[in-house]
Amino acid sequence: MTTTPTPHAIADELRTHIAAEYLAGEDASDLTDDFDLVASGVIDSLGLVRLVSHIVTAYQVPVDDLEIKPEHFRNIAAITELIVRHSAPAAA
Repeated sequence: MTTTPTPHAIADELRTHIAAEYLAGEDASDLTDDFDLVASGVIDSLGLVRLVSHIVTAYQVPVDDLEIKPEHFRNIAAITELIVRHSAPAAA
């Protein structure tokens, strides 16, 4: 049985991933949940493709299930919410 990570664990993993992949040399702890990744230019169109690929791989969320809109990838909180929504176990 696979357990779904908590929202806090997802946010921490995303923070670490984004700092490592998009903000070389930056401390992941400086990246707050509400920091605007799109407006700041951290995530551009190519970065979005790479981030979606990471989410699909790391959280087994089918890309067809992801609503790829800027507001869903604007910050770590929004990305975490998207992952949690699509990782929730199906109702029995």
